[in-house]
Amino acid sequence: MFRPRLPFALSSRCRTYATRRPEKPPARFPDPLKNTSNAVVTTLQDDNNLTFIYRPPPSVPSPHSTTLDPASPLLKPRTPSNGGDSGPLPPLLRPSSYKPEPERVSREVIEKIRALRLSQPRTHSRTKLAKMFNCTPNFISKVAALPRPQRKQFMGELKAEHAAVRGRWGERKATVVAIRQKRREFW
Repeated sequence: MFRPRLPFALSSRCRTYATRRPEKPPARFPDPLKNTSNAVVTTLQDDNNLTFIYRPPPSVPSPHSTTLDPASPLLKPRTPSNGGDSGPLPPLLRPSSYKPEPERVSREVIEKIRALRLSQPRTHSRTKLAKMFNCTPNFISKVAALPRPQRKQFMGELKAEHAAVRGRWGERKATVVAIRQKRREFW
């Protein structure tokens, strides 16, 4: 068993805990200008008591290393002799970068796309033309955009089709969709 250090009568009256938190004294960093071994310190004995500290540069610049002809191999331009094109390249950032770029479409093909799109927009849709000419539907929409009245007519027909489909919905599904749209308004 442990024995108390002081007799029982004295130990009950003594404080056994710390009275304040221990604090570190403020750090006193040495002055790097004065503590350098090769620094020359000159103090003027004027009324201002100025001190001049001169430190020589850490290394003498090499006359053989310039920006035109650097001495460091890291600064030299890459050549086939020092591993210019023979080294492996880092991986590409995006998966789309691995796909080859599509071929550029000529002016004649663009004119053909426009003529087909304007002649029969129902049969020659954006996706069908994109598959025919091996390009994206977005490219077709930019190159051969329909006139605004024709676009509005298509959108009206599409809305009418959607309204017909919604008319066949039951009461429960219509309620759920209405609640979902109302919830989306508050986002």
